[in-house]
Amino acid sequence: MEVLYSSTRNDEKKIQASQAILKGLSDDGGLFVPDHIPALEKSLKELSEMEYKEIAYEVMKLYLTDFTEEELKNCIERAYDSKFDTEVIAPLVEADHTYYLELFHGATIAFKDMALSILPHLMITSARKNKVENEIVILTATSGDTGKAALAGFAGVEGTKIIVFYPKNGVSPIQEKQMVTQKGDNTFVVGIHGNFDDAQTGVKQIFADKELEKEMTENGFQFSSANSINIGRLVPQIVYYVYAYAKLLKEEKITDGEAINVVVPTGNFGNILAAFYAKNMGVPIAKLICASNENKVLYDFFETGSYDRNREFMLTSSPSMDILISSNLERLIYRIAGNNAKKNAEFMASLSKDGKYQITDEMRAQLKDFYGNYASEKETADRIKALYEQTGYVIDTHTAVASAVYEKYKKETGDDAKTVIASTASPFKFTRSVMNAIDEKYDSMTDFELVDELSKIANVAVPNAIEEIRTAPVLHDTVCDKSEMKKVVKDFLGIA
Repeated sequence: MEVLYSSTRNDEKKIQASQAILKGLSDDGGLFVPDHIPALEKSLKELSEMEYKEIAYEVMKLYLTDFTEEELKNCIERAYDSKFDTEVIAPLVEADHTYYLELFHGATIAFKDMALSILPHLMITSARKNKVENEIVILTATSGDTGKAALAGFAGVEGTKIIVFYPKNGVSPIQEKQMVTQKGDNTFVVGIHGNFDDAQTGVKQIFADKELEKEMTENGFQFSSANSINIGRLVPQIVYYVYAYAKLLKEEKITDGEAINVVVPTGNFGNILAAFYAKNMGVPIAKLICASNENKVLYDFFETGSYDRNREFMLTSSPSMDILISSNLERLIYRIAGNNAKKNAEFMASLSKDGKYQITDEMRAQLKDFYGNYASEKETADRIKALYEQTGYVIDTHTAVASAVYEKYKKETGDDAKTVIASTASPFKFTRSVMNAIDEKYDSMTDFELVDELSKIANVAVPNAIEEIRTAPVLHDTVCDKSEMKKVVKDFLGIA
């Protein structure tokens, strides 16, 4: 059955998947959502006998219904190849009676690789399908990981350019080095004076600028997005939750139909939304545990039904979650508002104008499958240390937020259902925070000395993504004020 897409703010116009991928964001500022969530066609038992790429096809074909089998399989084949350092793509590691789904074995050692390895291929295929002749300009804001993963995915891809904005002092040193050393004539990296929300707001304003859109067209360009607001980012993320369940089933860790919990460290809400979609496709997921850091806007939302970004922005050791405007939450709001675009648009207008909105009691009742909590900086560090001392397993700061929140959940509820924690980044990406958590004696070491020490104590080889930036030259040194983002884009594209 065909799946069509419409905006969360105006659902009168329906478009095909390839058109939604190309546009990224709807003209009215809304996000594209499927007109229904399709059910899995294969049984979980059948899926348990499949490899990652085969499961990817079984899931994605249900959403990308205007792609031929050959087109989609070609995209999958090109995405999940030797860029990943393990053939299983997303290993499940058991530690302290919990299953850590390692989503960081791609080119940039963060979970964004899972979707951003395939997005360029989906986008170029979509462009061909829709006879697009303009050069596609990917415009992205990053809180740390999306930027490098998108750069790596689009670097050298013919017919595309990519511009990444990041908060100049709001990412880890390794994250910044990964971005500013990116090769490729079609890549451009810009630090902004401001935080991630400033960068994301600036990108959305550029997308909504009709005058600029006209200038772009006249010069043979058109914008698209690689942020998690693009449905081409969200759909590939659903795959690994289906895969995790299938893997547990194959290894006889669970019985067919047994419900599991899923814990996701959450910033922009895309990753946990993908788990919600997987649940609604038929994967037996009981609780969706939403873990926040000290920027706990989502925790407060689940507690009160009020989304309020009017608060201090905290810089934490888990920077990819330092977000106060969780863009993908809009897709969930639209759904619990009864797929009512008008009602959703009112909430989003209130968020834009007043920085907050309050959902109804009827809407809150539909969030019963979610549990929200947060971990402080100390709780995050303590969890890294405790897990390492108990098991020898080292996790990064974002995964530690999830693990700490899961400990709180178990204490509160006594729920001992089998649980998968989305492990969203390699500890090598946040070495200083991770090593300081294990023992403060490491603080005197340089970043790359810490990398080698982490490799030693965790008994894990240094990832190639880290090795290649040790001596790589800085190729991008542009920094601008948030008010200059549009000018910077025009200058890079040579638009007067």
